[in-house]
Amino acid sequence: MESRGIELKTRRNSAVVIRAIPGHFATQHSHVSYCIDITKLKSDLKASKAAARLFAEKFNNTPVDTIITLERMKMVGAFLANELSHSGININNDMGVISPEVTNDKLILRDNLLPYVQNKNVLVLCATATTGLTAKGTLEGIRYYGGEPVGLGVVFGGNFEMDGVPVVRLISLEDLPDYASFPPAQCPLCRQGMKVDALVNSYGYSKI
Repeated sequence: MESRGIELKTRRNSAVVIRAIPGHFATQHSHVSYCIDITKLKSDLKASKAAARLFAEKFNNTPVDTIITLERMKMVGAFLANELSHSGININNDMGVISPEVTNDKLILRDNLLPYVQNKNVLVLCATATTGLTAKGTLEGIRYYGGEPVGLGVVFGGNFEMDGVPVVRLISLEDLPDYASFPPAQCPLCRQGMKVDALVNSYGYSKI
């Protein structure tokens, strides 16, 4: 399956690269025609730093107190906090980086993490957001807990808006034009009898 993968790179830095594997995959919300593998960017020092720099360029003039990282993006989030604290309007500011729970697209903030969100400017960082459902739920949760969402950074994302919150995508669906997503009950690949290659979530993929 992996041999079918293609590389997608950002136009601004070739070190920021993800892999797209064509096939039939099942995610939490949908069936998709590509598995988006962001393991290297999440796990490798140089790739994580390069992604953080690209996000920092876009959010350099955005006030940020806390970065919420979703989908195991905490290393990128830590490098982003460092980048933001060395230039722009956040220079020399301390910054929190947290990874709270998200269940059924709802942000759950335990009492020990509440001070990082309540009355704070919060930037959200996630790996993929094609439908925007999880991201939207997270922004709603930030407001519920008394915070102010100031931006959403996505490595691979669809063309959606977030209620006035700026969205920065490093790689978009336009870079993979034949990517398709379907509700499970309406999946044409299932109707054609094509077996699911793997189950996909933020931890990776498991072949079936």
